[in-house]
Amino acid sequence: MNERSGGTPEDGPREARHGGKAQVPDGGTGRHDGRGETEEERADRRWQELLQEIRVAQTGVQILLGFLLTVAFTPLFHDLEQTDKTIYLVTVVLGSLATGALIGPVSFHRIVSGRRVKPQAVVWASRLTFTGLLLLLATLTAALFLILRVATHDPYVPWLVSGVLAWYLTCWFALPLWVRTHYADRS
Repeated sequence: MNERSGGTPEDGPREARHGGKAQVPDGGTGRHDGRGETEEERADRRWQELLQEIRVAQTGVQILLGFLLTVAFTPLFHDLEQTDKTIYLVTVVLGSLATGALIGPVSFHRIVSGRRVKPQAVVWASRLTFTGLLLLLATLTAALFLILRVATHDPYVPWLVSGVLAWYLTCWFALPLWVRTHYADRS
């Protein structure tokens, strides 16, 4: 019996038996990783996970951008100080950029679908998503700053916004990075 495959010597050194079906770990179907996935299977799984993540972020950024776009048509907007109008314009641009980055993976997938480049497409879509999250972070921070500044005119607004930004950074980046370093498989 062959130790590497669990089969007989006639099965060959590269063949593995899984559920009665012979598979070649690294020939023809792609490389296998620690999960027993081929590169294509891993790309499919990662693509599905990415789509779920994007759905959450897309909804939030689209609602926020829709709200922001209506503000310029309210009577109060014309009474704002120039500084507040500038903050508003920066916020709208950031929201538009975030929307573009978070919708980008969808069009990316449509354009490259069927071209046998899914592993590379997942990498680029992931980069777009991360960029979109950074832009969403900036949009939320700027929108909060603008709203609190207009609503209160108090000097503590920058401190409050800084505290909320610290919370976002903790939830979105620090905690996941801490878990990644403390619980990731080190093999």
